Amino acid sequence: MCGHEAEQHSRRTFLNVATAALTVGAAAIVLPGAADASPARQRVPLDKISIQLYSLRSLLQNDPEGTLSALADIGYRKVELAGTYGRSATEFRAILDKNHLKASSTHVGIDGDLNQTIADAKILGNRSVVVPYANFGTIAEWEAFAGRMNTAAVTFRKAGLKLGYHNHDHEFHPIDGVLPYDVLTSKTNKRDVHLEIDLFWAVNGGADPVELFRRNYPRVTQYHVKDRTADGQMTDPGTGVINFPRIFAASCHTIGEYIVEHDQPTDPLNTAKVGFEYLRTVRF
Repeated sequence: MCGHEAEQHSRRTFLNVATAALTVGAAAIVLPGAADASPARQRVPLDKISIQLYSLRSLLQNDPEGTLSALADIGYRKVELAGTYGRSATEFRAILDKNHLKASSTHVGIDGDLNQTIADAKILGNRSVVVPYANFGTIAEWEAFAGRMNTAAVTFRKAGLKLGYHNHDHEFHPIDGVLPYDVLTSKTNKRDVHLEIDLFWAVNGGADPVELFRRNYPRVTQYHVKDRTADGQMTDPGTGVINFPRIFAASCHTIGEYIVEHDQPTDPLNTAKVGFEYLRTVRF
């Protein structure tokens, strides 16, 4: 499986694997019913499966205790936060602990009080913090944002936290012929700023996640695993056409978290169940 032994692969070995994967086909989606001819040997380790709590925000607003308990019953042991739903960091951490859940990551802004952000992150037990969204109309503004990311990343690093960036699809739409995502990745410090690739939004923007991983190796350490129907609608992991086995096979060596997400689920707990079962059972 894709665990400790796989992580010992050299950069040369990784590039060979990724290049081979790319020759299979550049598309990040697979037609429904298409068979994978390669033998299934690897899996997502259970301790790397997480869920972005934004997917359950409608439930967490009213019942954080019951919602987190339900996630634990499904089998989750990690979550990624997007706020604490009216509770203090200390109060929310107590609910997490009661349900044996770890909030290894959280979505934060970098333009506010970083000292408070750091204090809360430490209380919650976060190992990384991730900027969930940025959007600018000019390349100059993207470059300035990258500079602010670098500055914030140093502050977080000194506090023992890693800073990352989560994409949507607009980062892959060119401005004056330049992709904002290329600006962000080229202008931020590779050591201090990691990448959390949202697979739905990357594919929706026309990007190939395997190529993104390959070009930014080894900075991609988290995936948001959300699926896409053939007509571009968001759907639960494993129920759409994104070729997750291809993506995972080419990149599992450095991915620390596979985070289930759906931005607008009709049944949040069902999405959590479907996503967990898919990641638990998928082979690549």
